[in-house]
Amino acid sequence: MRAAGPSPLVPSLFVCVLGLVIFSSALENLWETISSFVIGEEIIQGFVGQDFSDRDSITLILNMLYPLLVSAVFRINSHVSSEMEVKLYYCLVGVLYLFTVARFSYASRSHFSGSWKNAEVRKHLNRLNKHAIQTIESPDGDIIDCVQISHQPAFDHPFLKNHTIQMKPSYYPYLINDEKIKVSTMTKTLKDVSSSRQEVISQLWHSNGKCAKGTIPIRRTKKEDILRASSVKRYGKKKSFSSVALPSSIDPDHIDPNGHQHAIAYTKGQFYGAKATTNVWNPNIQQSNEFSLSQIWILGGSFASDLNSIEAGWQVSPDLYGDNNTRLFTYWTSDAYQATGCYNLLCSGFIQINNEIAMGGSISPISQFHGSQYDITILIWKDPGDGNWWMQFGNGKVLGYWPSTLFSYLRESASLIEWGGEVVNTASDGQHTTTQMGSGQFPQEGFSKASYFRNIEIVDDSNNLRDPKDMNTFTEQPNCYDIQTGNNGNWGNHFYYGGPGRNQNCQ
Repeated sequence: MRAAGPSPLVPSLFVCVLGLVIFSSALENLWETISSFVIGEEIIQGFVGQDFSDRDSITLILNMLYPLLVSAVFRINSHVSSEMEVKLYYCLVGVLYLFTVARFSYASRSHFSGSWKNAEVRKHLNRLNKHAIQTIESPDGDIIDCVQISHQPAFDHPFLKNHTIQMKPSYYPYLINDEKIKVSTMTKTLKDVSSSRQEVISQLWHSNGKCAKGTIPIRRTKKEDILRASSVKRYGKKKSFSSVALPSSIDPDHIDPNGHQHAIAYTKGQFYGAKATTNVWNPNIQQSNEFSLSQIWILGGSFASDLNSIEAGWQVSPDLYGDNNTRLFTYWTSDAYQATGCYNLLCSGFIQINNEIAMGGSISPISQFHGSQYDITILIWKDPGDGNWWMQFGNGKVLGYWPSTLFSYLRESASLIEWGGEVVNTASDGQHTTTQMGSGQFPQEGFSKASYFRNIEIVDDSNNLRDPKDMNTFTEQPNCYDIQTGNNGNWGNHFYYGGPGRNQNCQ
């Protein structure tokens, strides 16, 4: 081999490769670009059977090409004779070095990514699961931690570091032409409004114990709960503002791209709260990444990045809870579900004061088709004294509040109230989901068969509970899920809603 001096190409290659080593993310992007350009994206996808950018696929390709490059370098080394061939040789050595680093990078990341994710999950679990004074095992597999009220997740929020806990609201809403709301007069029994009767609803964990005063019950988050989420950061969060029904009267051009479907009643104006009673069911869910819920929405702002929402009701959500139980839930956001807010107590925000009800806990018993009906009453109102949004559940149990400082528009009032049901339709097999809304029956089936909301009221600017003046309805596909309103002396403003999802008229 004829001797040759160092080529100017060598320092250039060295600097280039060194930069790629330092910026590993750039190295990964370069490798994906090179592999798709040289080999062809379709060829790679066809060979590995999946997206070529997947780390396992790229590692496989690197492992295949690496020995070929090593062999080529040694073969060329024994045949280099001209200066041009020397340059080509150095270039090939540089490429080999690039492959070596890339191969190590992907292999090591594949090896340690599991450990890194486990560490991230453990960190998040430590953040959510506070020190428990008492632990109660529920028959449904939940673990309920009784946590000192001042140690709950809410106080991790930077706005609430020095917050003084309000142990009761300053004011309750008033019934029109009635005395101040008392816990004994919050709901009428179904014995007063129909031939059926209202039963006492509790949570399953109550059968094995209760939390002491001064503590609150928190459903313990498990590792598998977080791993079901798309990421640790998104655990306990809704995916988009499509979780809110956007009636065509508000935006006739809106099309929900995420498959959320609703059957709701709504009213627009200036509001300071809402109330309703709804019966509790256990709808069938077709697949784990779908859910079915029944709730009240308190909304402010536009249906864009500044949407404020407070929500409460019951839901069945296998992805969130790992089962198909019917559970009490709350939600809040101040930026259209982007970064703020979460379900229940899965982030800082909602301040719980009640020691009897666990957010996210299973509700029992459940309504039976053509049998006993079990319903819950939810009242959410803005306290004119402290300005916070309070929540009352069932027969007078004040659960806690959302501090007004969490919000922008809802710091003043709400502009839209919605009551009703929502499901996720992923249409995974190209057909509409069979996930049920409510009881899974259409509203025409009526009492003891269909789901209902009754005694629907809003809180006005005088802190009075009154009937909404104008209540409209909305559903995207009435052949899948529908709604039917009514009004009478016992149930006041009410509606039946729901449906089976896919059927002969809903494909």
